[in-house]
Amino acid sequence: MKFVRMENLKTGMRLARPIYSKNGVLLFERDSKLSSQAIESVKNFGLLGIYILEPAEPLPPMSEEDKEFERFQTVMVASIQDELEKIISTRHTKNILNIATQIIRNYGHMENKINFYQNLRSRDDFVSRHALNVAMLCTLMTHLLNVSREDQQKIVFAALVHDIGRLRSKNEEIFENSGDADKRQALFGETLSAYDILEDAFATEGTAIKRICTQAIRMQTDRENGKEPTFAMEKMVIGAKILLVANIYDEKTAMNLSGESESEVKAIKEFIDHPEFYDSEVVKALLSSINILFPGVSVELSTGEKALVLSENVFNVLQPTVLSFKDNSILDLSLKANSDIYVMDIMKTLDNRYIMDTDVLKNITGGSN
Repeated sequence: MKFVRMENLKTGMRLARPIYSKNGVLLFERDSKLSSQAIESVKNFGLLGIYILEPAEPLPPMSEEDKEFERFQTVMVASIQDELEKIISTRHTKNILNIATQIIRNYGHMENKINFYQNLRSRDDFVSRHALNVAMLCTLMTHLLNVSREDQQKIVFAALVHDIGRLRSKNEEIFENSGDADKRQALFGETLSAYDILEDAFATEGTAIKRICTQAIRMQTDRENGKEPTFAMEKMVIGAKILLVANIYDEKTAMNLSGESESEVKAIKEFIDHPEFYDSEVVKALLSSINILFPGVSVELSTGEKALVLSENVFNVLQPTVLSFKDNSILDLSLKANSDIYVMDIMKTLDNRYIMDTDVLKNITGGSN
């Protein structure tokens, strides 16, 4: 599977992902071959590109839950875009309660980890898709942290509007998600100044939502500038702790407008290596909500070897049991004997789906998965 920019699409290429309309109607099924008419239709979506299967590549597995995940994202993004633009223009909300309710209804009661696959973004839906992903991650974490329904709703509201400054801004450069310090500071400035809208838009809840957003963004600013945290962990509201982790995770792992992204492993290492910025219980809730190093994912080890994850480590996600490609040896990275070996990164195939015989994996690992 590979990412192909729109200008490089050719007839006969096979789709790796389904494509839905804004109303959730399936337009193009996976494994469909692109015609010239289909290419023109896809280009109208404004995406940077799409995921295409290699010529001889078999269709990767995709569960009904995964398909619903993608359909739900497509449907919700347009609604969020409309709502954010309304808040900017009128300083009032119209549909945000319904949007938050749908997100909580779908992802606020999950008992199992989900595959949180990143979708491509266009300049038009960059902010709204990020807002949706952050809101979904916040919903998953608030459920595991037993946050009250009232607070959960406020946190989801904050997630949906936390990036409203980027949408309101007329500075095109801040859409680049650049590593340039000046551009990043411009983004943070635009973001913080926009939060004054929230007190009007949300009336009685506005102050609490503004506090959540402000604390999270100030901590992110401190982290990027190499400063000491503005807030001690015990001084932060729970919503800000959750929003900060969700926001950073999506920013790092989502493909940005330049077509680049970091791996999930690097995002998790950021959290683990800087506990003064990221609450450990919140990070634990994230790791308990989404699949990262699960059976079938190929990784690069600190030894330089490539390996296949055979089973997860529920206590430390970065120490799974793996099968080395070098000599077919099985390594349990949680054992003291392997303490000097660790996962450096995921061998990225864009969405980490692999065709894997799960029965074989169960036999190799003694039926633990």
